[in-house]
Amino acid sequence: MPRFFRSLFGQVVLALVIGVVVGLLWPDAAVKLKPLGDGFIKLIKMIIPVLVFCVVVHGIAGAGDLKRVGRVGVKALIYFEAVTTLALLLGLVLAFVFQPGAGMNIDPKALDAKAMGAYADNASKLTGGGTVEFLLKLIPTTVVSAFANGDVLQVLLFAVLFGCAIAMLGERGQAIGGLVDDLGQVLFKIMGLIIKLAPLGVLGAIAFTVGKYGLGSLKQLGMLVLLFYGAVAIFVFVILGAIMRISGLSLIKLLAYLREELAVVFATTSSDSVLPQIMAKLRHLGIRDSTVGLVIPTGYSFNLDAFSIYITLAAVFIAQATNTPITTADLLTILAISLVTSKGAHGVPGSAIVVLAATLQAIPAIPAIGLVLVLSVDWFMGIARALGNLIGNCVATVAVARWEGDIDMARARAVLDGQGSPAEAEDTGATVPV
Repeated sequence: MPRFFRSLFGQVVLALVIGVVVGLLWPDAAVKLKPLGDGFIKLIKMIIPVLVFCVVVHGIAGAGDLKRVGRVGVKALIYFEAVTTLALLLGLVLAFVFQPGAGMNIDPKALDAKAMGAYADNASKLTGGGTVEFLLKLIPTTVVSAFANGDVLQVLLFAVLFGCAIAMLGERGQAIGGLVDDLGQVLFKIMGLIIKLAPLGVLGAIAFTVGKYGLGSLKQLGMLVLLFYGAVAIFVFVILGAIMRISGLSLIKLLAYLREELAVVFATTSSDSVLPQIMAKLRHLGIRDSTVGLVIPTGYSFNLDAFSIYITLAAVFIAQATNTPITTADLLTILAISLVTSKGAHGVPGSAIVVLAATLQAIPAIPAIGLVLVLSVDWFMGIARALGNLIGNCVATVAVARWEGDIDMARARAVLDGQGSPAEAEDTGATVPV
């Protein structure tokens, strides 16, 4: 067997090709392979809450300086808001320059309202109660419920408090801190076993999609899909590329380092499926544990760059497709509301459509029923959303670590140049002292 196909990346690529072929030739059988993809993602999600808890607690407890941990959190939030605002603006600008919905002349009354039924109720999760309600939702009913529900932000809140408490106890807390670290190492070993099933998960996910929707479904609303992919590419290679250059590293080399994870996300359209692996690889890159543990889980809800592009681009597209005139005030409203609704959307069923619904509720001029127009291509746009969000969070971690001085630059350059084995990080989750 060629060396390429002995690697995880090669096996994932082979699974992608086989999945497409099966989906095209035997669509009925391909649809039945969906449980392979669903099962793989569920296996990953099974350990994410406890793994995040262990990484964050170990990072904070071992940091020693709680003020430094607080600085990292504040800097991360500042970065998130600045970069997601750029993403929202990029979506608005490209929508007006290329006008993907112009000329469709859709009558909102002719659209099928039933298609929106599954998403209408979920929109209230983002709009109901406003900012105060959103902040209260960060606090779990009980510690156990945070882990049972798999709410990463709630787990993160408890992990930060737990880690700070251990650090404040000094020597008395070292035994518990060591136990948490040992548990984390066990979970990373479990992750190493689960990730070997990635090719099967990819095969099931891509075969189901091609079998159900067909390659021809890309033709519908093709301009919107292509424009969104182009917008994400511009954002990644221009804006994020510039941030990486300022940080002293190469974006292209980082993408090559994360190629296995990106391939899995491409097939499953879920960045959740690689969260533990991403954290392990960033730690292997030379970034301090506490920084990885704070920035990555928080970024999954607060730093959705590609998601932000999608919100503004799709909102303007719907207005154009339904011949709805929108004013400058409407645009500013879309921008302001999107900054809120995009936060915490992670984990909400049908989150892309739900966030759009929540956003458009604040702009009565744009018919919310127009969301039906993007339902049929939402999965295809979801590929770019998941990839863009993941890359954005990885770059955010590097940027914040560089800003705070929490990255060993010599090691980072060596690893990205291929002198450090990514497999070591995948198998052991080994950390690097900085």
